Amino acid sequence: MQIDPIDIVKICKECGLRLTGQRRAIVEVLQQARDHPDALELHRRATKVDPRIALSTVYRTLSLLEEKGILERHIFGSGPARFERADAEHHDHFIDVESGRVVEFRSDKIEQLQQQVAQEHGFEIISHRLEIYVKPAKSGKREAPRGKRAK
Repeated sequence: MQIDPIDIVKICKECGLRLTGQRRAIVEVLQQARDHPDALELHRRATKVDPRIALSTVYRTLSLLEEKGILERHIFGSGPARFERADAEHHDHFIDVESGRVVEFRSDKIEQLQQQVAQEHGFEIISHRLEIYVKPAKSGKREAPRGKRAK
């Protein structure tokens, strides 16, 4: 999900985070991300903006943004932690186990079924994440599910 550049800078300021030049470059990379990048990928992209950015700066910035509730950390399977905006509209994820690609989707049917099952068991859902691990269909044809894609 794309991060609105005005909102993330504003949120950082509201949270008392000082945006140094290197942090600002990292935030810019996050703003442009249409996927769920990990720290190494963010570092690779950020050094194109400012070659002086150290990997440790990326890790510290990600930790600060996560601590302040600006970013959300995901660990899909045994892969590295990946990040996306924390206040994004609720969605679920398909994770392609062969390519590592993450595809975001939303299904009202799944949301309704989860509510129904929770009520049947006497629970109220306060939060949830759904990660579905997939591989290409045997036909080899990959049809994109309806919803937003994250490369």
